[in-house]
Amino acid sequence: MNVFINVILAVQMLTALGMIGLILIQQGKGADMGAAFGSGGSGSLFGASGSANFLSRTTAVLAAIFFVSTLALAYFANARPTSSGSVLDTPAIGIPAGNTVPAATSATESAPAATAPAASGAAQIPTK
Repeated sequence: MNVFINVILAVQMLTALGMIGLILIQQGKGADMGAAFGSGGSGSLFGASGSANFLSRTTAVLAAIFFVSTLALAYFANARPTSSGSVLDTPAIGIPAGNTVPAATSATESAPAATAPAASGAAQIPTK
């Protein structure tokens, strides 16, 4: 299953890069006006109107593949089994696992070590 997700992710990245390239190659809507007055842009590789059709159709196909791969990745991400606990219930790295608050470190502060209330999850978030 993990290999399949990696393949879908690779397809999504390649289609995204392809769409970026094709969109940057395409001319704007006002570029046809210059070709009508003799600008050199009409003699292109695909002809006067062939490039717009080819590039826009290819962009549309790549966009459809991109959307399908995005939906597939979202489906597989949602289908994975998740843990039953909350993220707030897991201990954070670097925080001591005890109920005591460390003592003051400066010499002028001689406050004794206080005991923090035993709370977990959302109860640890300070309020105003």
